[in-house]
Amino acid sequence: MDMQVIRTCEEMRAFSAEQRKAGRKKAGRTIGFVPTMGALHEGHYSLVRRARAENDVVVVSIFVNPTQFGPNEDFHRYPRDLDADLAGCKKEGVDAVFVPEAADMYAAGFDTYVTQEQLTGVMCGASRPGHFRGVLTVCCKLFNVVSPDAAYFGQKDYQQCQVIKRMAADLNLPLRIVVCPTVREPSGLAMSSRNQNLRHIERVDAACLYEALKLAKQGVADGTISAYALICAMEEMIGKVPTAKIDYITIGDAETLQPIDFIEGPAVIALAVKFGKTRLIDNMVVTPPPGVKPQRP
Repeated sequence: MDMQVIRTCEEMRAFSAEQRKAGRKKAGRTIGFVPTMGALHEGHYSLVRRARAENDVVVVSIFVNPTQFGPNEDFHRYPRDLDADLAGCKKEGVDAVFVPEAADMYAAGFDTYVTQEQLTGVMCGASRPGHFRGVLTVCCKLFNVVSPDAAYFGQKDYQQCQVIKRMAADLNLPLRIVVCPTVREPSGLAMSSRNQNLRHIERVDAACLYEALKLAKQGVADGTISAYALICAMEEMIGKVPTAKIDYITIGDAETLQPIDFIEGPAVIALAVKFGKTRLIDNMVVTPPPGVKPQRP
């Protein structure tokens, strides 16, 4: 089918309902959904390809969601290039692109939000109060409108993935949440729409995030399980980069995200660092390898 650009929630619901009826299978066609805020890059397109491989129909949404930005954050600076995004989606064989207006997603008098308690009090949730309330609310609304069988997210946003998976499970949402590997630039910098806002020197310097994560991963492989020791080593490395300003570096349980003192099972090392006005995040999941005797301080 030719790619459709859909502007309203009503039209999006009608499209999804039509696809359900059109399939030869008893249950109709399956719909894979990639929610985005636009400024699409290879990371997004890798999600589109995964969705295409696993579903009959692929829908991408492009919506810069105002409710997940704080009053002093970069909502107005967030990169936007709808024409390029639509061209990229068409090239990747996307069936429909949902581009709603804020007034349609949040009608006058809107006052209902989705919150999650445990997973949002740490990491970016602590650094950006209210952020995940906006993320969960818009994702829940998008899931209700698009009605997908599966939604695809990148591991770069590790906490977001965990929070959305919990919401889907807790609210009995009838879809799978699929988390796909982080896609990186040749320097190791995780691909992000916000990378477009970096000055050249900041983009070069931002490679230190991946280098710091690799340093910590190697430390765990060598038997260092003290979160404090690993974080100190990462802070020292990033602290040498003149344009970098650390927001947080934390090590938490891979499932609960709660901070841990020692890595004795799957853990996520996560960080947020500002380069100029641009805040970047990254993470790496680590597990002490079998046969390595942990080195407690």
